[in-house]
Amino acid sequence: MASSVLPDVGPDAPDYWQEACRHLMKRDRVMKKLIPLHAGVCLQSRGDAFVTLARSIVGQQISVKAAQSVWDRFALLPKKMAPAQVLKLKVDDMRAAGLSARKVEYLVDLALHFANDQVHVSAWAEMDDEAIIAELVAIRGVGRWTAEMFLIFHLMRPNVLPLDDIGLQNGVSRRYFSGEPVSRSEIREVAASWAPFSSVATWYIWRSLDPLPVSY
Repeated sequence: MASSVLPDVGPDAPDYWQEACRHLMKRDRVMKKLIPLHAGVCLQSRGDAFVTLARSIVGQQISVKAAQSVWDRFALLPKKMAPAQVLKLKVDDMRAAGLSARKVEYLVDLALHFANDQVHVSAWAEMDDEAIIAELVAIRGVGRWTAEMFLIFHLMRPNVLPLDDIGLQNGVSRRYFSGEPVSRSEIREVAASWAPFSSVATWYIWRSLDPLPVSY
């Protein structure tokens, strides 16, 4: 498909998506082939910061399928998935939903940060990516990867490159290095042509591994 032909991504796409696709298809031979294969889908936000972070904590170190199963059980416990409601839950009930003791601790700390206004939700729009990451990693269980997923999936920041993401590593290995293991510096080298739309390129790399869009 010619690089001038862009995929239809629908009205809910981030306002930069078409420009990003145009840029990536022009600058990157893999993206030129990959992007047209995934028309009609794009990055979408759930619109709830607390839920996005809670889902990412639940999903740590387990498969997408397992994470969804645990989340479905956990989501039945509170009347509403909100910080104040999560803080009312019993630890035993949370464990019975499939959460490890550590993830229960992380979810409680997350809820406390939101309930006590220790995260500045209203200021995020004006803050740069690194400032938001610094604020989020102060929450137990939220590392840089989780904060980067939040930037991509909730704030829909266009130029996030999550170097520690297994999917990105595997996808770059397959698409650019014939399956050979890749280093962080090699991923950065590939991604040099992606900027300022690394989030979009990463999203399409994920799609190349799993056509079903993931969301947090």
